[in-house]
Amino acid sequence: MTTLMTMEHAGGGGTSVAEANYGRRWWILVVLGVAQLMVILDSTIVNIALPTAQHDLHFSNADRQWIVTAYSLAFGSLLLLGGRIGDLVGRKRALIVGLVGFAVASAIGGSSVNFEMLVIARTVQGAFGALLAPSVLALLTTTFTDPGERGRAFGIYGAIAGAGGALGLLLGGVLTSYASWRWTLFVNLVFAATATAGALLWLKNDEGTDHDPLDLPGLFLVAGGLFCLVFGFSHAETTSWRDPFTIGFLVAGVLLVALFAYFETRAKHPLLPPRVVLNRTRGGSVLAMLFASVGIFGVFLFLTYYLQGTLGFSPVKTGVAFLPLVAALAVTAQVSNRILLPRFGPKPIVPIGLLVSAAALFGLHLVGLHSSYVSHVLPYLIVLGIGFGLSVAPSFSTGTLGLAPQDAGVGSATLNTAQQVGGSIGTALLNTVAAGAATSYLVGRAVTPANLQAALLHSYRTAFLWSSLIFVAGAVVGGLVLQRGGLTELASEKPIATVDPGLEETPPRIHTCRVRVACR
Repeated sequence: MTTLMTMEHAGGGGTSVAEANYGRRWWILVVLGVAQLMVILDSTIVNIALPTAQHDLHFSNADRQWIVTAYSLAFGSLLLLGGRIGDLVGRKRALIVGLVGFAVASAIGGSSVNFEMLVIARTVQGAFGALLAPSVLALLTTTFTDPGERGRAFGIYGAIAGAGGALGLLLGGVLTSYASWRWTLFVNLVFAATATAGALLWLKNDEGTDHDPLDLPGLFLVAGGLFCLVFGFSHAETTSWRDPFTIGFLVAGVLLVALFAYFETRAKHPLLPPRVVLNRTRGGSVLAMLFASVGIFGVFLFLTYYLQGTLGFSPVKTGVAFLPLVAALAVTAQVSNRILLPRFGPKPIVPIGLLVSAAALFGLHLVGLHSSYVSHVLPYLIVLGIGFGLSVAPSFSTGTLGLAPQDAGVGSATLNTAQQVGGSIGTALLNTVAAGAATSYLVGRAVTPANLQAALLHSYRTAFLWSSLIFVAGAVVGGLVLQRGGLTELASEKPIATVDPGLEETPPRIHTCRVRVACR
């Protein structure tokens, strides 16, 4: 028997917003899914089009990296600010502004007449993506509060987030092959228009849930730190880990993020309240997402290279080759979120999923120059999809579990930041490892076409092996940090540190919530 409990939000109006959104929740899920898919697609869809865009706009190989890096820098460094803005002005407003801004930037990028125009457009895309991505996850968190429905909704969201990169490869290949590289950007207008129309139609205007003053010192520290980290990893990818600029930016990034963490424990109104990440369930999920993202980006990158460069697949065929992974992930995400997670909690499921992914990547590192896709790639892709469905999809749900309404935006942004920074680390680290493996293979060998092909294969296999080890490390960390227990028990778990200066002078709040069994 279901018991619905509703509490009035301080200041009025909270209940009507929650009830209106709850009644339209499945339509809202469609809107949020489309918006999330657009953001995830843009992490890979443009990559397929880069060679064609480079030829069209006449920029160098060195400049080409900035088309990707510009987006990553703006997106990664501004996510926490985007989440905080959503908490301040309301998630619907933040979502719509983010969608419209992303669409305008995409239109400018698709119309680019030179390299500079394209880079500026990608930077603006990343900035507006940092505004809308946390709002998507925050709205999902506050709209689906019933445990059973939450599992279903987060299963769908997790499948989109995990499979979006592979779908981006497919869509990028189709658009580049049959239309133009410009359509890899123009297509965002379709996604943004659809999501914006749905948001205006089904989402009720919500007031901001947190009106504390903006933590400017914390904002500058974390934005600067994340910028330095993402730039440092990107610079390592195009130069080396020993390059002075690489070392300088990475050291500065670590120091700034460490100062941010220290400052937040003493700030009166912290940008990222310690209670958000000191909860072991949420903190463990963020760490699991970080490790998984390092490995996932390596999979998409080097498996694409292998399929196209070694097996001779076209861009479209390469995208189609990833579809079994997408299917396996979508099915497993529903099973893990709806059946396994409510019963067992994240403690066994997420680490097991990471180990399954590690096993799949270990199998992939055995591929050869003439391996068959059906016998040597397809089985491991399916296993990899199962692993992602058991680890990545539940992490989105448990990474925001038990958050108070005023923390939903910044909590969602933290999870998105882990995903983005993990992707930057993975791309830089695995590219460097692969390049070193190829160089080592050629030592003492004649530089012939056959040896060059063998060296490339060796680099891909090395990247798969390192990705496997990264997933194992993530499983160990997740197993140590995550708490045992079902979702109902973990939702009421207290933070590791109970002293939070940001709460000391904040009057008690009564929040709107609609849950099936208990209301926090």
